[in-house]
Amino acid sequence: METVLRNLFQSLAKNPSANKMAKKYGLRFGARRFVAGVTIEEAVQAVRKLNQDGRLATLDHLGEFISTREEAMESTEMCLQTLDAISRSGVQSNLSLKMTSLGLDIDRQLCIDNMTTILERAHSYGNFVRIDMEDYAHCQMSIDIYRELRKQFDNVGIVLQAYLYRTSQDIEDLNEYRANLRVVKGAYKEPSSVAFPAKEDVDSNYRKIISQHLANGNYTAIATHDEAIVRYVREEVVRQDIPLSQFEFQMLYGICEDLQKRLVQDGYKVRVYVPYGRDWFGYNMRRLAERPANVWFVLKNLFR
Repeated sequence: METVLRNLFQSLAKNPSANKMAKKYGLRFGARRFVAGVTIEEAVQAVRKLNQDGRLATLDHLGEFISTREEAMESTEMCLQTLDAISRSGVQSNLSLKMTSLGLDIDRQLCIDNMTTILERAHSYGNFVRIDMEDYAHCQMSIDIYRELRKQFDNVGIVLQAYLYRTSQDIEDLNEYRANLRVVKGAYKEPSSVAFPAKEDVDSNYRKIISQHLANGNYTAIATHDEAIVRYVREEVVRQDIPLSQFEFQMLYGICEDLQKRLVQDGYKVRVYVPYGRDWFGYNMRRLAERPANVWFVLKNLFR
């Protein structure tokens, strides 16, 4: 049953018609648990609350199904407005983005130009931008663009996924850039030809790449809600004598808040991924696909 639900939600996440319909009804289907709001103001207020108890944030303006240059430019403008709002409000937050929302599937140079504009604005504020990794089809092109951007900017990082066979080699290849990486398990449905099909293999590779990147001396953002992985990291940084300034834990908005707060109290840096915007449906469906047990939460809140 869990596999059926996961496949259903993954399919809905990619459905433009379902996404368009959902926009008409505001944040429904339990989305308020995972999405900070529709407007920048709502997002900034959510970050301010996180900051009050010591948690940092990374804001992501949600964008799905970009198909025209005009839509890519609108998404770019929202990223710029998000950076402006972070600076203006004084909240402690970075920016996360998906390059497909900036036109990656339309024109590679358009995407690079939009990334350059965003990174220049972020640099002017002393802020940092994280490129979210998408599905396997976008993996190599995302890494290639990251390499190109690093020739000019040092305030940009990228995400690598533990479920892909290639990731350990990618970490070594990016070591020359002293890459600031967010490492994740991976949330997209990929074939066994490119990704580990078994959870235990993904977990094992995740521990491996965390240790690998830390040992290389590079900044590591460990994105997990898995308490076993959290314990592993806490033990590993002691074993490797890694300073607290070289890593952080990252978690999603609305998930494992008690764990987030405990880690802050224990002296660790915790950054919360805070999504907002009208295109919330695809993001929300992917969260449900990751953990179908959240469906009960959705059903309880559907008609509130």
